[in-house]
Amino acid sequence: MSPALFNPIRLRELELANRIVVSPMCQYSADDGTASDWHFIHLNTLALSGAGLIFVEATGVEAVGRITPGCLGLYSDANEQALVPVVASVRRYSSAAFGIQLGHAGRKASSRAPWDGGTLILPQDGGWQPVAPSPLPHGPDEPAPHALEKSEIARVVERFADSARRADRLGFDAIELHGAHGYLIHEFLSPIANRRDDEYGGSLENRMRFPLEVFDAVRAVWPARKPLGVRLSCADWVEGGWDIEQSVVLARELKRRGCDWIDCSSGGVSPNQKIPLGPGYQVPFAEQVRRETGIPTIAIGLITDPHQAEEIVASGKADMVALARGMLYDPRWGWHAAAALGGTVQAPKQYWRGVPRDSAKTFANTRIGQR
Repeated sequence: MSPALFNPIRLRELELANRIVVSPMCQYSADDGTASDWHFIHLNTLALSGAGLIFVEATGVEAVGRITPGCLGLYSDANEQALVPVVASVRRYSSAAFGIQLGHAGRKASSRAPWDGGTLILPQDGGWQPVAPSPLPHGPDEPAPHALEKSEIARVVERFADSARRADRLGFDAIELHGAHGYLIHEFLSPIANRRDDEYGGSLENRMRFPLEVFDAVRAVWPARKPLGVRLSCADWVEGGWDIEQSVVLARELKRRGCDWIDCSSGGVSPNQKIPLGPGYQVPFAEQVRRETGIPTIAIGLITDPHQAEEIVASGKADMVALARGMLYDPRWGWHAAAALGGTVQAPKQYWRGVPRDSAKTFANTRIGQR
């Protein structure tokens, strides 16, 4: 029998060759949202990883929605055109599905890159004023973000739809909406960041309103044959914050509206969070959401060992597993997982001779012989 990790899975009309996903990973290497040569190198490297689905990093739907000035965007013609050769190259040499994560950084926007400290950049220093559900700063020493008016909320919703249209023109197979890690969608969900007293704040129903409006707007313009999922922070890890029970309620509603998976992460909305880090520490979220809603889930968070990933999928804790740092450290992780578990992956012909002879069965249709 094939290992569960290497069984195909179908999401609408998209069939993935296996259950391995490359998580969206910020690279902080764009110019006004426009992809650079680094993105070409980075994404084409990951396209040969053996994963069934690869995601482009969190991509801002408007300029003020970028996490840093170096973050990728999909809000202009220049942004869109820069991704054309990237998508074409991935398509030419990889059979993996290619997705993009669309998001808005909210009050965590206008930040320095992590290697520059990750702190807020003030407008007078080259940054911009972040926006949020409420005028509550993320950090205690930061100025308050601009609280979005209702008309501005409607504009942001339309920005998500515009970026989805661009993603479709580019030929992406899937979209994931970023509703986690303390960014704008998550900020509306969490009572830690959302203190509004109108129809977008207060009750759970009201706090879910903006995320559901975004989802509906994107689903309406994204082709019905293509899958659309959502990444959630399933817990804030702060007393009185967003939690797994509320995540289950939201997941049920998203499923009813046509959501194809929930990518189960956590944290990010408050510097006061207390996260119990450890291998697979977020897997219970994926398991509970899957069990209580029936929606497919992606498990993430310090998943690095192939046998660990296989157990998660084989035991029904999640339908897929996604790796980020593990893929950066080992960009052939899928190959090595297949060798360890007895699965098979596609590999480019140019690399066939590099496969150890005792691992040749790992690669589908491989010819290692040489005249």
